[in-house]
Amino acid sequence: MEDAVSYFAERWPEWLALVGEHLWISGLALGAALLIAAPLGILCSARPWAERLATGLTGVLRVIPSLAVLIICVPILGVGDLPAVIALTVLAIPPILINTCVAFRSVPPAIIEAARGMGMSRTQLFFSIKAPLAFPLAFSGVRTAATEVIASASLAAYIGAGGLGVLIYTGLGALRTDLLWIGGLSVAALSLIVNRALAAVDRRVRRYERAAVATRR
Repeated sequence: MEDAVSYFAERWPEWLALVGEHLWISGLALGAALLIAAPLGILCSARPWAERLATGLTGVLRVIPSLAVLIICVPILGVGDLPAVIALTVLAIPPILINTCVAFRSVPPAIIEAARGMGMSRTQLFFSIKAPLAFPLAFSGVRTAATEVIASASLAAYIGAGGLGVLIYTGLGALRTDLLWIGGLSVAALSLIVNRALAAVDRRVRRYERAAVATRR
């Protein structure tokens, strides 16, 4: 405990820099996965064959460890941020893709038919009906992916990409339990904070549900 307190007293700027690197790598991977998986999930929700293909693909991606993807990428891309981001993107795609697909397929057909009967265009139907109703389940996939990415981003230090994993690997190499505790607990706390922040975003975006419940009452 004394070593940990001493570390923060003397090297807290370095710790903050590692937290920033960790968030940067995780944010890039999550953003890339969202750009890839969300449109694919929407497409798959409208085509059963595409859903089956996506389900099989994501099943394969889920069983590939991030470290294995890193090892494959390093000979091609070298070390640093790029292979780490690619590996974490592969990790983040399955929950976002599957949840987005299921969310849009779960929109009640009766509501869609009613909206069409009111004369809504395809664009209005998507943004006014489908997207708001699918958002809760789809966004839960983003939250799951964010938690997994932040936890796995510790591996980025293995190939020189930085982040809180630096503390963990340094602690392992130097047999310093204080660095292991600081690195591990920092990653766990960061995952929890990001998850709570995304939960707050979820609640804010879904205010329409509470308004609808209050109106019915």
